[in-house]
Amino acid sequence: MSMLEYFFSIEGDKSIFDGLEILKNPKLCDEYMGKYPVISVSLKGINAAAYEGAFDFAVQIMQRAAEAFQFLCDSECLSEHDKEAYKKLLDSNMSEAVFCGGLRRLSELLKKHYGTKVILLIDEYDVPLAKAFANGYYDQMVFLIRNLLEQALKTNSSLKLAVLTGCMRISKESIFTGLNNFTTFTIADVDFDEYFGFTNQEVRGRILSMGCSFLSSKSAYKQRSNSSELLDHYK
Repeated sequence: MSMLEYFFSIEGDKSIFDGLEILKNPKLCDEYMGKYPVISVSLKGINAAAYEGAFDFAVQIMQRAAEAFQFLCDSECLSEHDKEAYKKLLDSNMSEAVFCGGLRRLSELLKKHYGTKVILLIDEYDVPLAKAFANGYYDQMVFLIRNLLEQALKTNSSLKLAVLTGCMRISKESIFTGLNNFTTFTIADVDFDEYFGFTNQEVRGRILSMGCSFLSSKSAYKQRSNSSELLDHYK
């Protein structure tokens, strides 16, 4: 997800992509590279034995997301009302209503400041639900996460696009009710397999560039007879 953030971010350093394959697609880079404000959050830390503790962790995540844009307090593009709304996202005592509307509100404020729509990245969206299920407060957490995502993703005119990642497939009906233009990609899909992680060819090239041979690499893995089998195992 950090790769997407660095690529899209209007505040990003484009030089980190120097010499990489993506620069061979100037049309893509001209349209998307460094063109958008990016909100990036990970929900991995929402893990507690009870709902109250989990919500406290959720508030901390929202605070950190908002703190990345403290320049909004001085933005000439925002009204005093906007700035007060932003400050609520920095408050450790924010209500559930403020939390659930937090990503939407932040995207609205960033759009006003930059004059362009926002890209939202949410990593490990499924972790709070898995932990809640294991600890007996699943229904409360589903309600919280559903409200957060509905407000951030549904009919949000400040949003360019959103990317969500997780390890488990969560029922669309549980937290994505009413969302349109929603596409799911699983580990079995090949649409983007060459853009995230490493392909067999890339792993082979890396091994050879380090002066290693496939034979020596295989010896540690029970002398597999086919190097591609080894690479597929770790694909």
